Amino acid sequence: MSIVELDAIELSQAIHARQVSCHEVMQAYLAQVERFNPTVNALVSLRSHEEVLAEASQRDRELDQGQSRGWMHGMPQAIKDLAATQGLRTTLGSRLFAEHIPQEDAISVARVRASGAIIIGKTNVPEFGLGSQTYNSVFGTTGNAYDPRLVAGGSSGGAAVALALRMLPVADGSDMMGSLRNPAAFNNVFGLRPSQGRVPHGPAPELFVQQLATEGPMGRSVADVARLLSVQAGYDPRVPLSLKEDPAVLGEPLQRDFKGARLGWLGDYNGYLPMEDGVMRLCETALKDFAALGCEVEHCQPEFSLERLWQTWLVHRHWLIQGSLGAAYADPQKRALLKPEAQWEVQGGLQLSAADVYQASVNRSDWYRALGKLFERYDFLLLPTAQVFPFDAQQAWPRLVAGREMDTYHRWMEVVIGATLAGLPSMNVPVGFNPQGLPMGLQIIGPAQADRAVLQLAYAHEQLTQWVQRRPPACLSTTG
Repeated sequence: MSIVELDAIELSQAIHARQVSCHEVMQAYLAQVERFNPTVNALVSLRSHEEVLAEASQRDRELDQGQSRGWMHGMPQAIKDLAATQGLRTTLGSRLFAEHIPQEDAISVARVRASGAIIIGKTNVPEFGLGSQTYNSVFGTTGNAYDPRLVAGGSSGGAAVALALRMLPVADGSDMMGSLRNPAAFNNVFGLRPSQGRVPHGPAPELFVQQLATEGPMGRSVADVARLLSVQAGYDPRVPLSLKEDPAVLGEPLQRDFKGARLGWLGDYNGYLPMEDGVMRLCETALKDFAALGCEVEHCQPEFSLERLWQTWLVHRHWLIQGSLGAAYADPQKRALLKPEAQWEVQGGLQLSAADVYQASVNRSDWYRALGKLFERYDFLLLPTAQVFPFDAQQAWPRLVAGREMDTYHRWMEVVIGATLAGLPSMNVPVGFNPQGLPMGLQIIGPAQADRAVLQLAYAHEQLTQWVQRRPPACLSTTG
């Protein structure tokens, strides 16, 4: 097995056992990047080979002296281009920040560095992370690992594609509207949106308001996802709402017996959500896999209006985005550099009253309580990760899904907002491919702060199905 085919945990073990050198690891990954990145455009702002190879050699010298920085010692890593990286360009996919070089790392980035990772560049994103299609006017479009003509998903699209094509061993990402889950489903890898507060976000100006987005891990195995989460997670006094649970627990072995576990299948919310043909079929087939694990799976529905939930989502998102982009919108020259969807979000925020925002918070709390009632009966909830399969990358977003018109640029991803608004852990697990060879995933949602339990169920499903190993991108097996 080649170096880039190793799971991240296996790679770390090989490095620390001195079976491979950090320099050899970096050479192997740089060759993989040279081979595939020109086609898919997943990695951007790449550092020079000389710089990262010199860092790899330094990591080898440290091992020679019996010193390891941590689990990620000598492993290449690229950071999502929404997270600040000290001394390395962080554009947010916007021309407004095309040459922005942060003076400090984001908290999660600093933790990855401290664990020994070598940052080789950034992963591509939509402009300001808005939308589940990874394209921007700075770097262009990222193509899907299974067909570069199709979308990668987003906003962690570059991360998911780089993972699937073995250009990275693990990847970080962030998730407001499915951004760790949707691209994972579109590229046949794993992505976990952690519980709110699990991974400290920032340093950021808004310590108490930003309660939709969170950073988190992606990987080609559930164990890798858990191990990366154990690096990213943990309390930081600069983020007062971050969780204090020992993050090391998250990286422990995930084996667990699920016989008798009760799973609630939400499906398409009794027809409320339009689904492209084949999505529900694949996800419903996957329910048999959970049954094979000994789980009891039942159809269920929350006692809550899904349209009310959508309106709650719009208010929260408009409000937060107007807060962060309002100043740029107010400047005519800068406004011209914002994509139409970003301008629309700000315009929506400008129309809100304090009473609107307060009522949306009440609605959000009611939604959390509605899911809490389901968790009185069920241990986990399941539903599809996306409503469509990967589509033409020349299309900004689907205008129609199953014949139903999409009234916003993100309505086609409505399926992911439930876990976000409730602040619950939600993980994409691959569930197979349609006849056209395009992947799909299913979300496992757990109760508040039950991240480890979600990882354990995902791990059990992975051991049974092995979709990542069974169906890697076909281009990996072709000659360069």
